[in-house]
Amino acid sequence: MARIVEAPKRGFERIGAHSHIKGLGLRDGKALRIADGLVGQVEAREAAGIVVSMVREGKMAGRGILLVGPPGTGKTAIAIAIAKELGKDTPFVALSGSEVYSAEMKKSEVLMQAMRKAIGVRIREYRKVYEGMVVDLDVQMTRHPYNPYQQVPKSAKITLKTRNEQKTLRTDETVAIELINKGVGIGDVIWIDAETGRVAKLGRCIEAPREEVYDIEAEEKVPLPQGPILKDKEFVHTVTLHDLDVMQARSSGGLFSLLFGGGETREISNEVRQRVDGLVREWVDEGRAEIIPGVLFIDDVHMLDIEAFSFLSRAMESELAPIIILATNRGLTRIRGTDIESPHGIPLDLLDRLLIIRTRPYTEDEIKEIIKIRAREEKVALSDEALEYLTKLGAMHSLRYAVQLLTPAFEVARKEGRDRVMVTDVERVKGLFVDVTQSVRYLKEYEEQFLK
Repeated sequence: MARIVEAPKRGFERIGAHSHIKGLGLRDGKALRIADGLVGQVEAREAAGIVVSMVREGKMAGRGILLVGPPGTGKTAIAIAIAKELGKDTPFVALSGSEVYSAEMKKSEVLMQAMRKAIGVRIREYRKVYEGMVVDLDVQMTRHPYNPYQQVPKSAKITLKTRNEQKTLRTDETVAIELINKGVGIGDVIWIDAETGRVAKLGRCIEAPREEVYDIEAEEKVPLPQGPILKDKEFVHTVTLHDLDVMQARSSGGLFSLLFGGGETREISNEVRQRVDGLVREWVDEGRAEIIPGVLFIDDVHMLDIEAFSFLSRAMESELAPIIILATNRGLTRIRGTDIESPHGIPLDLLDRLLIIRTRPYTEDEIKEIIKIRAREEKVALSDEALEYLTKLGAMHSLRYAVQLLTPAFEVARKEGRDRVMVTDVERVKGLFVDVTQSVRYLKEYEEQFLK
């Protein structure tokens, strides 16, 4: 007799470098030492908290933020935490300075699209709908006008019920076809748009009479609706300005675009964006929509050139501009595209518009806490000795190097039949994966054999 072995259930998991960040970890404006996935960087987090308050009060116009500090001091983590503090619907767009030049479009277009993706629009729409459980459904059929042997829906009579009301409705062939296509039957909870006739099937009513009992049922169960059958229902759609730009560009592409779908355009004209901005302003004035300012995070901002910096300076003054957060680990360096040296490789006129937040190197105790947080996030069990050894590696080499060794060390431990990482496992992967200093030493040792 064959033996069936049940395979363990495993969902798709993707652990990001900053997936443990939940917010800034502030209480009454003061940073807790360890909170919301962040450790240390008290000054930077408290400064970021003030920025969040300014954004909520609408007082960030014409300003940007610059995060400066050595590599691996949490600049990206703080940018993500700012977006988390602003709300779960806050768009967050991350861009590296080098990406501006690798795309197949103009620099200004790449930056403009990134800015528009970082601005959300929450659209509220109220529509009259008929909602209820289907108590009775009768679809009248007729002969097809071009094929007498085929039957097509002519009309339908449907009875809907809520806890407060029951009503019978007659519909035309369009709604009848929708009912058939959606597979609507007695006991289903549906709504029908009173203007367009569009039908949505919400699921099977919990209180529906059960003619047959199934051992396996996959259909979603929903409660019997309350209130009148004809009601005003609110629909909320959240899109970005870039989404609206693309839809507007496609709809204005002419007959060829509508027939053959050739509306995909890499670059969007200013005229299209102006139409979208005007439309969004109308919706906001009418109370149908609200703007959700998001965060545009540009890392390695020193990679931008003088033209890109000029574009950003102008863009910050726009009415529809996201919160722009820049980050760099450079000191005095040349502005790309010029012979001028400037702090962080950024022009002085743009620096004057930025609130500059410093991040400092982590202490050994802070490195230990961060390693513990990342180990929990990556589901890696560490012995106390392995934790101490990784902490020393982080202080001696870099925090990133110590964190990078977590999962490889766990893989070595599992192959040895252990579910906890020991010092020997860390030493093993330390010998296999070298840090930057060892890599440079290796490079100098075999310098003559490398291609130049």
